[in-house]
Amino acid sequence: QVQLVESGGGLVQAGGSLRLSCAASGPTFSRYAMAWFRRAPGKNHEFVAAMTWRNGTTHYADSAKGRFTVSRDNAKNEVYLQMSSLKPEDTAVYYCAQQTDISRPLYWTTSYTYWGQGTQVTVSS
Repeated sequence: QVQLVESGGGLVQAGGSLRLSCAASGPTFSRYAMAWFRRAPGKNHEFVAAMTWRNGTTHYADSAKGRFTVSRDNAKNEVYLQMSSLKPEDTAVYYCAQQTDISRPLYWTTSYTYWGQGTQVTVSS
């Protein structure tokens, strides 16, 4: 069974950096993509970034382009989200998720079968 656990969140001053980690366990043969979503207070889940697993192609939301980078360590079976130039509006709970259906859009929450429990990121002004 697939299990995802996020870590690395915390309180950071505006302009600072954080690296979030997502440790995955279970089978990977059906993994088509790993993604990061976030949910700010009073808002719906927002797509942040994703990586297709076979070729490592990355995709970013407009709000993340130029500031956030998705990477992975296959040996550790971990996915990372390196965040820099953080802004107060980046404050949210960040989730990692695994997509198993290649026919569904990467930016849809309903495309993902497995989710972590989230890690809180707070950016102070």
